[in-house]
Amino acid sequence: MQVLKTLTDDQLVAHYAKGNNSAFDELLTRHQSRVFSYILHIVKNRDLAEDIFQETFVKAIMTIKQGRYSENGKFVAWITRIAHNLVIDYYRQEKSENTVSTDEDETNLLNRKDLCESNIEDEMVVEQIHNDVKRIIDALPESQREVLVMRYYRNMSFKEIADSTNVSINTALGRMRYAIMNMRRIAEEHNIVLTF
Repeated sequence: MQVLKTLTDDQLVAHYAKGNNSAFDELLTRHQSRVFSYILHIVKNRDLAEDIFQETFVKAIMTIKQGRYSENGKFVAWITRIAHNLVIDYYRQEKSENTVSTDEDETNLLNRKDLCESNIEDEMVVEQIHNDVKRIIDALPESQREVLVMRYYRNMSFKEIADSTNVSINTALGRMRYAIMNMRRIAEEHNIVLTF
């Protein structure tokens, strides 16, 4: 581990891409304070900042593991740009969820399906999706299922998951990544559509 501290960020990325998980732990240790402070400065909410921070490093892990990281600048600038884009995505989504357009003269707010309570067919479809998701989650390996349940059903941060399961944050992030990949594969194999 001491040797990793002497490596540059790009060297650590290269080691991580070849399977050395400790290299990513070193990158995380090296830059987590700066990246988290940057996000918190913009969003002004610690819980939201932690979520975006975790998503930032999940995205970084996936990009590196897929071989899409390019050394055209500093790692810290790259990871900060990912964080910045996720912040923008969050605010965009927040804005679109809270906006109802009535620009068209013919709009009748009382006759819009998207503004009405769901009907019985919608509820049946949603229930089927929930059942399919439960079956897929049950098919995951125990370690992946555990991380997924902690993250999405208990709203635990990756740090809390890592502490609870006695693994590194990097391992928890990796298990989540594989859980999502396996869920997609299982859904495709069984022709399960998970969107409504």
